[in-house]
Amino acid sequence: MEFELKLPEWLNRINSRAADITHNSIEERAGFVINLSHLNIEHGTGGPFGAAIFDINSGSLVSAGTNMVVPMGCSIAHAEMIAIMLAQKKLGTYRLPGPSKYQLVSSCQPCAMCMGAIPWSGVGSLVCSGREEDAKAIGFDEGDKPSDWIEKYEARNIEVIIDVLRSEACQVLRDYSKKNSQTY
Repeated sequence: MEFELKLPEWLNRINSRAADITHNSIEERAGFVINLSHLNIEHGTGGPFGAAIFDINSGSLVSAGTNMVVPMGCSIAHAEMIAIMLAQKKLGTYRLPGPSKYQLVSSCQPCAMCMGAIPWSGVGSLVCSGREEDAKAIGFDEGDKPSDWIEKYEARNIEVIIDVLRSEACQVLRDYSKKNSQTY
């Protein structure tokens, strides 16, 4: 049995030119992933979540992912998981190299599954726009997560920055909800 990760064509184009995409500020990076989540809704290619891995120092994009749970029929096809898989594949490693070299930027705080994968991914920094309660407000089940998850990440030397462009991320979630789109 084989499993093929087939990205939407528009997302594949972004990833194919990742080396040419640079966002130096955290706000620019958050805006980029929020736009990914918006494009995912606009193209009808998945849920209202986007994520990307950036080189912390240069600001260059390593990989971009979107939520593709419904179109792939795969519960683990979350934006963060896609971005991590693509970055590791691109760099030829199962763990992103170097302490504090890579940053995962997500349009929303990670669900329980993604939260578990992040420490093993090798990222040294996590930036989130929307909050767990924002996703729950439109019907998404984020799973059981410890209330002190930020402290637990920081104890593992993973920097956590939250609420970057939160209102913009929440607008995408509301737009998705207005379309009576599927939540899970």
